[in-house]
Amino acid sequence: MIAVGTGQALRIGEHGDCDVVFVHDRPAELAFVEHGFGIDRHEVMYNDFILVGPKSDPAHIEGGEDIVASFRQISDAKASFVARGDDSGTSKAEMRLWKEARIDPKIAAAGWYRDTGSGMGPTLNTAAAIDGYTLSDRGTWLSFKNKQNLTIVVEGDRRLFNQYGVMLVNPEKHPHVKRDLAEKFIDWLTSGNGQRAIAGYQINGAQLFFPNAKGSR
Repeated sequence: MIAVGTGQALRIGEHGDCDVVFVHDRPAELAFVEHGFGIDRHEVMYNDFILVGPKSDPAHIEGGEDIVASFRQISDAKASFVARGDDSGTSKAEMRLWKEARIDPKIAAAGWYRDTGSGMGPTLNTAAAIDGYTLSDRGTWLSFKNKQNLTIVVEGDRRLFNQYGVMLVNPEKHPHVKRDLAEKFIDWLTSGNGQRAIAGYQINGAQLFFPNAKGSR
């Protein structure tokens, strides 16, 4: 298993350097299939994204449910925002939200927007260190230990829904792909046993993912 962000995982799949891609960015997954790099996309499970930030809440957004309005308030307040900037599923989701807010943070930001180019854990560590806001998947947040003054400030917006999908790397493009073993893994993920295993995975009594396999997409 190679644990990387969605963008990098899809590039590994494009090069035929893995057998299965299990990621969380539906538009990128559909493009991966459309361009012939993957086949038999299945939805597996979901959780959600949350916006976390310092308890001092300089942008005054805590308790809100409109994530796009909250992004605008962060921009207006020039409050520190820490981004992954690593082409991961979380980074792609964040950039779609900025686009919906009609803000290009990399142009509009005057020192308040920072790319870490790192995974979710290091990005949360940076946000905790500078009392900044960041978008996180709930699973990583629940397992993150160094919360310091960070707390969830915005959650519940339908735009924060976070679907995970799995695909077989196309063996017609890459004949060395271990199709039989890959299909066994995908079949298990989407089976009753696999779905129950996903539902049963908890940290401190909190469920991290919710199974919703519906067949191929």
